[in-house]
Amino acid sequence: MDQQRDFVLTQMRKSVEKLGSSAEGYGDHTLFRFLIARSMEVEKAAKMFVQWQKWRSAMVPNGFISESEIPDELEARKIFLQGLSGDKFPLMIVQTNRHFSAKDQIQFKKFVVYLLDKTIASAFKGREVGNEKLIGIIDLQNISYKNIDARGLITGFQFLQSYYPERLAKCYILHMPWFFVSVWKLVSRFLEKATLEKIVIVTNEDETREFVREVGEEVLPEVYGGKAKLVAIQDVELEPLQNGSN
Repeated sequence: MDQQRDFVLTQMRKSVEKLGSSAEGYGDHTLFRFLIARSMEVEKAAKMFVQWQKWRSAMVPNGFISESEIPDELEARKIFLQGLSGDKFPLMIVQTNRHFSAKDQIQFKKFVVYLLDKTIASAFKGREVGNEKLIGIIDLQNISYKNIDARGLITGFQFLQSYYPERLAKCYILHMPWFFVSVWKLVSRFLEKATLEKIVIVTNEDETREFVREVGEEVLPEVYGGKAKLVAIQDVELEPLQNGSN
């Protein structure tokens, strides 16, 4: 199995070079995420990887999104970053009743990159391995029609699918009201089968207990049945990375 994996990774590195780019400096775990996302088809994975490199250099030229670039989105304090779940995945929570459709779509896209980057980085132990995943919670409690943003939701999931392959471990949707069902059906049409399989819509007490058990009481905020306090993502300070990240 290791020999087969090494062979596929070598072929992918060669395919990336044929596309006029390079995978130098990227570890096997990073490349393997793209291979999994493209069903181990080397040329498709290489193309996806190169598209990600081009997108990343255009969207995040400095290597990170600074908070000064996304003031309007941060002001709402709608994203929370908790600790690590029982499976060692960082937990990100979106409280949608604090969200309104963005007037500045460029800032919103940068905000999505900021929250995904920071959530993933919170799982690093000194440096990035490349196979870190996250758990997301989309809390729809107390939303009204003015909070509905199908475009924003589609953007978030499309970024995960196209530019953060195999980063999503699971996504839980809580407190879905009846009027959001049609919105979710629309959003779902833009999601790949692999993404949909990782999404759990929690609808009853048994599913709620399972959700609390899977995520873990220690990391889950009290409002969701856990023991932790909510922490806004901008209030979380991460340890600096060591050299040699992938």
